[in-house]
Amino acid sequence: MKYNILFTCAGRRNYLINYFKKALDGNGIVIATDNLLNAPALIEADIAYKVSDVYDADYIRQLKEIIINHHVKAVISLNDFELPILAKHKAELESFGTKIIVSNEKVIDIAFDKWKTYQYLKENNVNTPATFKSLNEAKKAIEMGELKFPVVIKPRLGSGSKGILYPETIEELELAHRLLEINLERSSHKKDSSQAIEIDILIQEKLDGKEYGLDIINNFEGEYFATFTKEKIYMRAGETDKARSIIHEDFNVLGKQIGILLKHIGSIDVDVILQNNKLYIIEINPRFGGGYPFSHEAGADIASVYIDWLKGFNNTQVMKHINYIENITFSKCDMLLKVFDKNNI
Repeated sequence: MKYNILFTCAGRRNYLINYFKKALDGNGIVIATDNLLNAPALIEADIAYKVSDVYDADYIRQLKEIIINHHVKAVISLNDFELPILAKHKAELESFGTKIIVSNEKVIDIAFDKWKTYQYLKENNVNTPATFKSLNEAKKAIEMGELKFPVVIKPRLGSGSKGILYPETIEELELAHRLLEINLERSSHKKDSSQAIEIDILIQEKLDGKEYGLDIINNFEGEYFATFTKEKIYMRAGETDKARSIIHEDFNVLGKQIGILLKHIGSIDVDVILQNNKLYIIEINPRFGGGYPFSHEAGADIASVYIDWLKGFNNTQVMKHINYIENITFSKCDMLLKVFDKNNI
């Protein structure tokens, strides 16, 4: 049996395409889609497709066609804004015999909406920065000494570091809030009216401390499998650019707690800050994160784990793909790829 894998919204994640091609070892192909034919990851795929925007009414039909024509065994999304759409259509798409490696709508909603993330973590006694959903509430907290500058202001719905600002005075906070309001009017998530919410901007306590990235892995039944931790050495455009592998029980305990609570499917990317010997979760991304290659190169071959899970192997059997080593440091670097364009299609 061939285990053909489909990556949607593949973008720039060349490394994931190659990790899965290696894991398949000829026992399947990797297909990738994007709404831009010159997306770099498409070059690495065995088969590449240009598809409509995820909000297009025809998008799901296009995915169905690819899934059926190529006997796709699993679909992996790499785009935050696509996740709610795939979660909504999960049962429909899985009726064709493929596994949609996306968590259910409740989990996606909690992670996608940063206010709901904050509420969920607080309800479950997980440390997270103080967060306010209105400018007036934040200003009152500042007056009362409950919130101090600099603060973080960011979209309630968002991806990466887009729209995040760090005001240091009341004047800056008010200006930043207004600027973000203007920018959100042009935001891509407004294309999907089902995601419209009353409050679009959050103001958050800015923590001082080291930042870490956790890849928290559950199997396809939502059972906790493992946590892999990296210390973020350098960030670029909201994504981890340099990182060092870490093995520490405190991170493993937190990862297991989140995995058991959420019962998510597959890999999630969790941003954590260590301040005064306490771990604070600042964000949850229910997909492969930009920091995953650092875990992979340190010995956590989740691509091979996924393939074996698709074959029906259990958690114990897939441990042969895990040999995580601490103090392994990697850095991303730029490279040039010749990509498709309108002149060479």
